[in-house]
Amino acid sequence: MYTPARDDELTGLTNYADQQLGALRAALYGLTEEQARSTPCRSSLSVGGIVKHVEQGMAGAIDRLRNGAQSPELDEAGVAAYLDGLVLGADESAAELVERFDRTRVEFLEALAQTDPDSEAEAPPAPWSGIYESTPIKNRYYLVHQIEEFARHAGHADIIREQIDGQSVPGLEMSMAGAPANQFFTPFVPEPGTLLT
Repeated sequence: MYTPARDDELTGLTNYADQQLGALRAALYGLTEEQARSTPCRSSLSVGGIVKHVEQGMAGAIDRLRNGAQSPELDEAGVAAYLDGLVLGADESAAELVERFDRTRVEFLEALAQTDPDSEAEAPPAPWSGIYESTPIKNRYYLVHQIEEFARHAGHADIIREQIDGQSVPGLEMSMAGAPANQFFTPFVPEPGTLLT
């Protein structure tokens, strides 16, 4: 958790991004492989699928922060690859996904921490939002947008996790940190052999 601090802008942005990534990861804590794939809400989203999507988003952001804007592939194969990124495939495991997520997270935070928020950049087209041309931006816009996306998906993962077993992500994060019980919180004790245990 990113607690109140007198940090500079870039440190604050980096820490807020990391806070949301930690919440996403915690949503898997104590789940079985089957539960990580389950879709208990009306959508086809699972906690594992969301974490996979965010890991792929971080990988793309690393490339963008280091090499500049990239245009999305909007052909049939590009759309199929995007949709595939929201689902854990039959040949993938949530345990392997966590390892990949952790590696990409470190690299993403390093790239973010080396980015000047005030430097000039370009946002690629986003036809799903009605934007068909590249747009000049400051990197600040892109960095805040990353936090927005991570927070949105952390919320999705929290809701799905609560539907699976009633556990909320903030409580899972406190449990992982070893916080003692109090009047607001009872630590979650995961079954041995589940994710992140």
